Amino acid sequence: MTAHNKLTDVFARNAAPGKHNDGGGLWLYKRASGASRWVFRYTFLDRRPEMGLGTYPGISLLEARKQAAEWRNVLLSGKNPQKERKNRRKATLRAAPTLEEMVAEAFEARRRQLVEDGRAGRWDSPLRLHVLPMLGSTPIDDIDQRDIKRALAPIWHTKAETARKAINRLGLVFEHAAAAGIDVDLQATAKAKALLGAQGDTVTHIPALDWREVPAFYASLEENTLTHLALRFLILTALRSKPVRFLRSEFIKGDILTVPAELMKGARGKTSDFQVPLSDEALAVIETAREFERDGYLFPSVRKGVISDATMSRYMERRGMKERPHGFRSSFRTWCAEATVTPQEVAETCLAHVAGSKVVVTYRRTDFLEQRKILMERWAEHVSGRIGEIVRLAQ
Repeated sequence: MTAHNKLTDVFARNAAPGKHNDGGGLWLYKRASGASRWVFRYTFLDRRPEMGLGTYPGISLLEARKQAAEWRNVLLSGKNPQKERKNRRKATLRAAPTLEEMVAEAFEARRRQLVEDGRAGRWDSPLRLHVLPMLGSTPIDDIDQRDIKRALAPIWHTKAETARKAINRLGLVFEHAAAAGIDVDLQATAKAKALLGAQGDTVTHIPALDWREVPAFYASLEENTLTHLALRFLILTALRSKPVRFLRSEFIKGDILTVPAELMKGARGKTSDFQVPLSDEALAVIETAREFERDGYLFPSVRKGVISDATMSRYMERRGMKERPHGFRSSFRTWCAEATVTPQEVAETCLAHVAGSKVVVTYRRTDFLEQRKILMERWAEHVSGRIGEIVRLAQ
């Protein structure tokens, strides 16, 4: 059994430079300058850490022994004395915010950069669904890579894209916490990725209806309800759901719809207004939708604002379809490739995609509006079942 209390006050005052063992893990380290400090040495998980207890004679021999005895008891309970002391100090100073609190704070700080000021609630949804249920109540400075791995392991391979979003946004939350002066490990997410391993390159595309089946689906949208009208307009214009849901009367001049930049995909300020040529069929849908107009919106919700992002998707889901509204953009693009002779840049511009290299885009001074008018009219004729021949557009 290791002997304790080997040192005396007299020895401590007059000790030569070096390391002097009092027993039980307590040591007195004395420098040549005469400065002395107490150190608690212990073994934890096959490591031999050293834990400073203070300087001598500021901390007396008796006080140093009391501290050493306390940390030996902590060690016997299976805890790491250094980590336990850190936790106690943090609890004494102030309780660090929980991960859930910090996610909310980080989201609020970034909200102005997000589409719709983040009102769609998608930025933090991967965290709310897959991380916060396990770690939300944990102080953020207590979270390490092993915690993150444990939370994301169940979806790391099965829902790879969601997991990537979750861990990347968790990294942004940790950066926000560090900026707020909280002692967090900024490398925790990178370490967690290393522990979780490679995901692979499999990409799951949004299911899309075959372009040949679109006319039958379109014909089934025969009721003049908001959901049917919105879906018909979305199909006819090949737009994403957001510009359709937030459609306003003043956006339409004649047969041209001008979608404001903030309704287009991308961060605010990084895109521009987008002109959409409207077919006769699309104009007819708009005229019917005007009966529902409220506060300038053509597709208002029952209570306030506009129809939700899920309205059209839920409708297709209730019909037992795996396809989703966004997939009609793919239906349109495949139709362009298989049933028309359309230049790639024209077809891609219909989808508000940038086609070509940076140099080509820089020197291109057209949005192919006239060619797109012809193409969108032919698409409307196909969708409504009035055409079947090959469409040719000038190169």
